Amino acid sequence: MCFDQQRSMLMSDLNVSRFRSANGNVMVEILRGRLAETESRLERARARELELSRRLDDMKRFISVMEILETYLKRVLKERQAQIMDRISLVGKKIK
Repeated sequence: MCFDQQRSMLMSDLNVSRFRSANGNVMVEILRGRLAETESRLERARARELELSRRLDDMKRFISVMEILETYLKRVLKERQAQIMDRISLVGKKIK
């Protein structure tokens, strides 16, 4: 092999190597960009999950308060119904 052929092959190898390196750098940058996008989406999803969890806890507390209020109102209703029934029975006894 003559010197020019060796030099030509060496230059060709260097060009291929540079192309691969440049192509690899481009791929690395693309992958870094995709990773950044994925991390950003993950961060937003976590923030959304945190907000939804907070809202769910608020709703659970609200439901608990409503159940307590419902129980109280049912008890008051029964007490008032009993008072009314007692008064009706007293009025009925006085009329007789």
